[in-house]
Amino acid sequence: MPALLAVRGLARSFYGVCALDGVDLTVERGTITGLIGPNGAGKTTLFHCVSGLLPPEAGTVVFDGEDVTGWRADRITRRGLVRTFQIARGFPRLSVRENLMLYGADQPGERLAAAVARGAAARRREAELSERAVAIAKRLNLTRVLDAAASDVSTGQKKLLELGRALMTDPKLVLLDEPIAGVNPTLAAEIVEHLAALRRDGITFLVIEHHLDVIARLCAPVVVMADGRRLAEGRFAEIAADERVQAAYMGRRAWRS
Repeated sequence: MPALLAVRGLARSFYGVCALDGVDLTVERGTITGLIGPNGAGKTTLFHCVSGLLPPEAGTVVFDGEDVTGWRADRITRRGLVRTFQIARGFPRLSVRENLMLYGADQPGERLAAAVARGAAARRREAELSERAVAIAKRLNLTRVLDAAASDVSTGQKKLLELGRALMTDPKLVLLDEPIAGVNPTLAAEIVEHLAALRRDGITFLVIEHHLDVIARLCAPVVVMADGRRLAEGRFAEIAADERVQAAYMGRRAWRS
């Protein structure tokens, strides 16, 4: 079976500075693939290009057997590939429930006529989205803050809300950008358990994370980036023993094969 995500030769620069220099990467179905590397390695830019937020200058992105290179982010999301952000986003004055509902497909509020008229079909879809939001909140242990404003919940709960919004889209692949950054250890462990359970239920993940202990416990394989390119790939123990990876993390320019 072909990989769920296949990135080949992806390139992107900003004002003459190369951020991605021909990145090759695959994500197999049913895995939690880790993506690590020093700051400036190009990890977030890779997420931007794969998810449609930025167009690549060269290379291809094939998702679930279809070339999605250069597609708009909303179209890629509808195809089943969705991303989260390191800084949890959303609408701070809306409740957790409302934030979740906004990310559901076929949102009646997106069409002016349906939003104003609030016909039977719109009310039915809104009820369906509310029911799904409640189910996802229960799964992610957010039920007690379901009606709280998003701005009033903790950092860890904001991270869970970010994950919950991704789940509202019925994704096949979720790109997670530092899902436990700034989260207390107890809630971080809970997030890790949620990700492992979701993988068992068939969702695939590509995860950027600087907490290497979490990468070691959760991810297989692990891809290392440096200088805008893939430097190494393998199990965590293998890449941790790689001298090129050690050099990249110690701040010296990594040797390129």
